[in-house]
Amino acid sequence: MTFRDRLRRGELLAGTWVKTPHPHVVEVLAAGPLDCLVLDCEHAPFDRASLDLCLLAGRGQPAAVLVRPPTAASHQILNALDCGAAGVVAPHIHTAEGAAALVAACRYGPGGRGYAGSTRAAGYGTVPMATHRASGEVIAAIAQIEDADALDHIDSIARTPGLDALFVGRADLTVSLDAESPDAPEVEAAVDRIVAAGRAAGVATGMFLPRVADVPRWRAAGATLFLLESDQQFLRAGAAKLADAIRGQRR
Repeated sequence: MTFRDRLRRGELLAGTWVKTPHPHVVEVLAAGPLDCLVLDCEHAPFDRASLDLCLLAGRGQPAAVLVRPPTAASHQILNALDCGAAGVVAPHIHTAEGAAALVAACRYGPGGRGYAGSTRAAGYGTVPMATHRASGEVIAAIAQIEDADALDHIDSIARTPGLDALFVGRADLTVSLDAESPDAPEVEAAVDRIVAAGRAAGVATGMFLPRVADVPRWRAAGATLFLLESDQQFLRAGAAKLADAIRGQRR
């Protein structure tokens, strides 16, 4: 079963961000117990070469490897998909028109994803055109909602044909709402509104959360995809745990 299938079925899915543009990081994490990784090309220093290598490292591993491109521009989505991404988390989707453009960029067809048979996704020329065109149906198209003005269009965004999920970008949403923290009441209300829109439209909703303890609250509301922490946080936490263990021997 593909990641997109699992997302659309409403399975509880756990993932993390990858901020370090190196294939070894992806190789290690993708072989572990997480359902997905998201390569953060928006806020981390991925270029096309490092993105290509990281997606190569994740192929055939248990965890699906998705990409958050720098923008929702179709050429950046195309780059990620040609390199073999299992899906796209497109930042700053404000309107239903933007969501429709995202879906089109993830699918083959008139006005949609540009075709090339020489890519990794197409088996470097070994996959017949008809087969590769059909493979576009396994790509997860996820719209990141992180702007106050998107809330005015959230119901129509959620109803966009072919959209697989809404994803709450809580940090940017906090800034856009000019709230003091991600836990501010107006942010909580906005996230509730986004989750409700997804539930009403029959599409999945995911989100970044700063605390694992927050998962049950949003799971009960209807969210199913949760991204927490990142490879950087794993490194820091592991180093801190080791240092504490060693220092504890001195007592």
